[in-house]
Amino acid sequence: MTREVDWYFDFISPYPYLQLSRFGDLPEDLVVRPRPVLFAALLNHWGHKGPAEIPAKKRQTYFFTRWLAASRGLPFAGPPRHPFNPLTLLRLCIAAGETVESVRTIYRHVWGEGQDGQDPASMAAIARSLALPDVETVIGDPAVKQRLHANTAEAIARGVYGVPTFAHRGELFWGDDATPLFVEFLRDPDLFRRAPYVDFDGVTVAASRESARQ
Repeated sequence: MTREVDWYFDFISPYPYLQLSRFGDLPEDLVVRPRPVLFAALLNHWGHKGPAEIPAKKRQTYFFTRWLAASRGLPFAGPPRHPFNPLTLLRLCIAAGETVESVRTIYRHVWGEGQDGQDPASMAAIARSLALPDVETVIGDPAVKQRLHANTAEAIARGVYGVPTFAHRGELFWGDDATPLFVEFLRDPDLFRRAPYVDFDGVTVAASRESARQ
């Protein structure tokens, strides 16, 4: 009997690319359902800034992800321009069926090989790799646009605040570094119902940024 999990991601972030390299750690009976979402919409909903919008964080993110990829023997070049508009990539992925392989193909092109994330010639090359017709026809398809909107709305409704995120059995596992915790949860679905995790339900808020300003 197989299990299914939704995996939310956006090509603007290198971390889903890194997490893809750890899919081999997941149980064989687990079916991952990729869900392309617009990360910017998540940021807007929760009132966050993206890593690339904070200069020091942007620099460390570039350094850390490159180092992490090298430590795993994973090709990593990074796009020549970042942040970029990921809409075309997301829609191409949806048109290709939202499969793990289509996600890998796009990520290898942009983050593995260092191709541009929104240049028309680069987008055309990805479309050919995915056996899709011309880019403009694909990304202009109302059904494709609606699917991306629905994925993003679904993610927000489930509380997703970052990418990549596994959503399973009412729990969220955000980030490449949460992969081992997610694997443990799959082995032990009652993990968070026991101490020390269940004790968090009793933690109250002592201060907030608003109160600190007063």
